[in-house]
Amino acid sequence: MDLRIMTEPQQGASYDTQLAMAKASEELGFSAWFRSDHYLAMSGDGLPGPTDAWVTLAGLARETSTIRLGTMVTAGTFRLPGVLAIQVAQVDQMSGGRVEVGLGAGWFEAEHSAYGIPFPTARHARLEEQLEIVTGLWATPSGERYSFDGKYYQLTDSPALPKPVQSPIPVIVGGHGPVRTPALAAKYAHEFNIPFASVSATAEQFGRVRAAAAGRELVYSAAVTTCVGKNDAEFTRRAAAIGRDPEELRANSVAGTPEEAANRLREFAEAGASRIYLQFLDMTDLEHLDLIASEVRPLLG
Repeated sequence: MDLRIMTEPQQGASYDTQLAMAKASEELGFSAWFRSDHYLAMSGDGLPGPTDAWVTLAGLARETSTIRLGTMVTAGTFRLPGVLAIQVAQVDQMSGGRVEVGLGAGWFEAEHSAYGIPFPTARHARLEEQLEIVTGLWATPSGERYSFDGKYYQLTDSPALPKPVQSPIPVIVGGHGPVRTPALAAKYAHEFNIPFASVSATAEQFGRVRAAAAGRELVYSAAVTTCVGKNDAEFTRRAAAIGRDPEELRANSVAGTPEEAANRLREFAEAGASRIYLQFLDMTDLEHLDLIASEVRPLLG
């Protein structure tokens, strides 16, 4: 199973904190380091304040060498699709071809109000046009032009530059929607991700996406909150540090002892996930990363 690291910097993490975690993740052999794309903390004061996802990834692209980097997920409301295509292609160049992009419709209205960002209606319809545009710009051969005439976005005679190193850049679509989400993943995505769902709900949603994909091959992944201790005392301490109930974590997350965490990961594998994004809420606890690498990962075979 491919284990990746997922973080929530809007809850309170400087660039230096993120850099330390990304470097530790790389050194410990995790395949990717992903971050959310939010400007407002969901709880707490969020100090020292938000960092922009693509500015952060650009910095990490130059300060890491092997680990893949991406968003889980970029909010479609934050960036015009043409601008996003330029940003992602540039960071892909800066990383030597290590970028992946999760793209979603945007949902957290409060952060839009807090920073003066429009929060439009019909966000899922806009998302489909955004996916069409960013993938279309990247796929347009050099020297040719790209135009798009949609309901929400219009591009005329774009040179479709710059080009990313990767062709194509892996695109991730995810969510719980039973109809529209599987259809978007089937048409545009290289990977489908379901976040913070039970094992049974994960299996059901994977089935919907496979049916919509009609034979098109995708990577199937899940994002799961992670809280593990080498023993019960350490697990309980880590649960308290992130303000979560230990038993609730054990019931719904990759949590508990290394053996319990490995058992939950095997359940997700049986549900069809070949990749797991391990959500770490305490970004300063690098020993937690080491524990997963040294005591959980070997149990997966």
